[in-house]
Formats: sequence, C-alpha cells, structure tokens
Amino acid sequence: MTSQAKIPFTKHPTTFAEQVQILLSHGIIIPDPVKAEFYLSQLNYYRLAAYCLPFEINHATHQVALGTTFDDVLNLYIFDRELRLLLLDAIERIEVSLRTKMAYHLSHGYNTAHPHLDQTIFKNKTRYQAGLKNLQSEVTKSNEDFIRHLTAKYQEVSPPIWAVVELMTMGQLSKWYSNIAKRADRQAISVNWGLNEQVTTSFCEHLSLVRNIAAHHARLWNRKITKKMTLPTKGPAKLLASISNLPDQDPNLRKLYNTLTMTLYLMNVIAPNNQLKVRLKNLIARHGIDTLKMGLPQNWEKRPLWL
Repeated sequence: MTSQAKIPFTKHPTTFAEQVQILLSHGIIIPDPVKAEFYLSQLNYYRLAAYCLPFEINHATHQVALGTTFDDVLNLYIFDRELRLLLLDAIERIEVSLRTKMAYHLSHGYNTAHPHLDQTIFKNKTRYQAGLKNLQSEVTKSNEDFIRHLTAKYQEVSPPIWAVVELMTMGQLSKWYSNIAKRADRQAISVNWGLNEQVTTSFCEHLSLVRNIAAHHARLWNRKITKKMTLPTKGPAKLLASISNLPDQDPNLRKLYNTLTMTLYLMNVIAPNNQLKVRLKNLIARHGIDTLKMGLPQNWEKRPLWL
C-alpha cells in the first residue's frame, strides 16, 4: 500500500484582523471585532478554532450553525479552561494520597526506609532500573531544602521513600505502583481506596494522561482519551451504579464521564467534604454546556455519586 503523496504547505500567516474576517466568513457573528481581535491576539487562532468545531454544520467549509456568536465559542473555551483547573485540583489530592499510601505500606511492610532501593520488591527489572535512574536524577537536581538536607547528611544513595515520593509525578507514581511485584502489596495500598489493585493501576495510568493533557492546557471537555481505564466490577454500590458501562465501540466510553466519576469517588474517600460535585455542576450550569456533547450520559446527575 503506497502512502499518499505530500503537498507543500501554501497557507500564509494572517494578521489578527484577518483572522476575525475568517471567522466572519465561517458564519460566526462578531458584534465587537475589536474585542475578538484582542482575544485572538492572546489565545492563538489555531487554538480557539478547535472550540468552533462543535458549532460547525459543514466541516469542509467550517460553516457554523445559524446564530453562533464569537461569545459562544469563547464561552466554551473558558469552560474548558476552568474544567482543567478543577480536575487538576482533584488529581493533585489523589496524587498526594497515593504517594502517602505507597510510601507508608512499602516502608512498614519491608521494615526499611529505602524499599525503593530493593530491586527484589519490583517485578520488571528494566522498568525498575529506568525508574530508579529517573528518580535519582530528580533528587540530584532538586532544590527542595528537605532533599538537600537528607542527601548532605546521610550516606544512602537516595533519601528515604517518604521523602522521594514528593518528587514523583502522577505518571512516575503509577509506574512505580504498577511495577510492585507482589499483588498483595498493590492490593494493600489499593484497599485504602476501596478498589481492586487492577482498577487502581489502570486508573492511575489513565489519570496521569489526563493530568498531562490538563497541565499542558490542551482541550479536555470533549476529548477522546486514548488510554481507557479498567472499570470496577466489584466494590462500593454507589460507584458501580454511577459508572457508565458502554460498549467498547461507543466513542463516549473514551470521553470524560468515567474519569470524572472515578475522580469524584476517590475525592469522597480522600476528602469527604470536598466540593468537586457541586463545583462541576455549577460550572456546567454557569456556562450552559451541552453535557451530551461532553459524553456525559442522560440524567448523569441523578446517578448515586452525583446526587
């Protein structure tokens, strides 16, 4: 099979004023061109154009539905930004909780301050060595006072696990957790969240991807997330009744609903008085978002966790 021949890129750079005219030609109503030009000068046309897509009725010509305004597009952009911040706040709490549980269990379970230096605790030796090299690099370049104190005072090649976990990202944590050799160890950590270790492993890997998307300011509100998570089949009744068990081929399965539901469940465990549910509902209402386009099922807010 031959690949399609590539062609030269012939489009020329456009001024912000010209970008306003392009949006007008697509049928977007712009009562205040000066305002639109200002936002384009701050947000990048290519970035903002992605939020025009839900309003298009003809993708080939980029024509939008009658009555679509620049403020409609901008509203969706602002909603997505606030949604990312909301999720990042929740993911931070989950990440800190996982750091705590993993450091506590491994240090007490193996009666050592440095279980991360014991290769026998981990199953894939190549992944372990790569993870340890990365961790030691983080320690070396860290400007944290507590890391500098520990490396200056003690002879071990690494600070204790309860210190080094503070340098791990969600992605690194999920790799260390999933590489723990004994299922009993993974389960002992996971049971703190009321989940099976396979579900925890999968969700942490999924959540690290979501965190990276959000942290790099990429579109999130209706994104199809490439890495699916393993959904629980056993566990708390409210969680099982709230997740969406769609067929594998349903594109909404890769959208945010189950991510949000699992995140809310964990937030309820970690921080019982959290306001994630209220803040998300208020955010959706304030921006008048069509939740079906987000991939949220009908009557999602009436499922047990969301009541």
